[in-house]
Amino acid sequence: MTKENENVRDFHQTVYNDALRNDMRALVSLAIREDNDVDGDITSKSLIPESAPGRAAVVARGKGVAAGLVFAQELLQMVDARLTWEGVANDGDLLEKGSVLGYVAGPTLAMLTAERLLLNLVGRLSGVATLARQYVDAIAGTKAHIYDTRKTTLGWRRLEKYAVRCGGARNHRSGLYDAVLIKDNHLAFGGISDFGPAEAVRRSRKYLLETFKGREIPMLEIEVDSLEQLAQVLPENPDVVLLDNMSPEMMREAVRMRDEAGSTAELEASGGINLDTARAKAESGVDRVSVGAITHSAKTFDIGLDWV
Repeated sequence: MTKENENVRDFHQTVYNDALRNDMRALVSLAIREDNDVDGDITSKSLIPESAPGRAAVVARGKGVAAGLVFAQELLQMVDARLTWEGVANDGDLLEKGSVLGYVAGPTLAMLTAERLLLNLVGRLSGVATLARQYVDAIAGTKAHIYDTRKTTLGWRRLEKYAVRCGGARNHRSGLYDAVLIKDNHLAFGGISDFGPAEAVRRSRKYLLETFKGREIPMLEIEVDSLEQLAQVLPENPDVVLLDNMSPEMMREAVRMRDEAGSTAELEASGGINLDTARAKAESGVDRVSVGAITHSAKTFDIGLDWV
């Protein structure tokens, strides 16, 4: 059975919208307070006339993928309404060392106040996008897709998931509210309360059908750590089965079992996956490879502000 049907259900994917903008504004508002407190930038105020104009380029210091530029204009104007952004690159663009992402212009004092805020935001998100692209490239040619996880920076989840998409990877569930993911701790509780993996799927599906009547039914995924558990849940046809910390050999057997059972469930590899192991996991025939490192271990992309 071929599992490359693009009509298969998926988690909601993060796009630029009001919720994303509101998260950015909340984070930048806090960052402005952190930097300026009561007296503002006392270094720049002591050296630069208030009327002095300026213009500077935001420049990449290495190779990577751009993300967060969509917020640049609004961020700058949160600092000072006279600041302007002239974009050169767009989110998702491949950057070379020396690439100009855009230009900032306006009062020099305000530019220096905004400098670190802009570089921190775009640098962080571009770092996530860059690492996401490396994982996508690592499994290129397989049928699997790279997914992120909920291992995100507190308060930055929507922004980091947006950056993941800029890097060409896909978003797993956004939070606890928008998909069911039955994990080992739920099943461990089930061992006390007398339900196993298959019954857990049935109970969750019943809850979703009753709770979301008349609305889109959220995705239902279950984590298994053995082929025995997989055999139990396949007849229940969850949307996704997460294969936790399985070897490529075990996952190939899981794919065979899924196909032989005629199940529509997609299979997701997860657990300690890195750039060295991602391809072997993807080549096992699974549909998804989820990687927490994309967000929790991304290195900030180095960008700087150079006066023009």
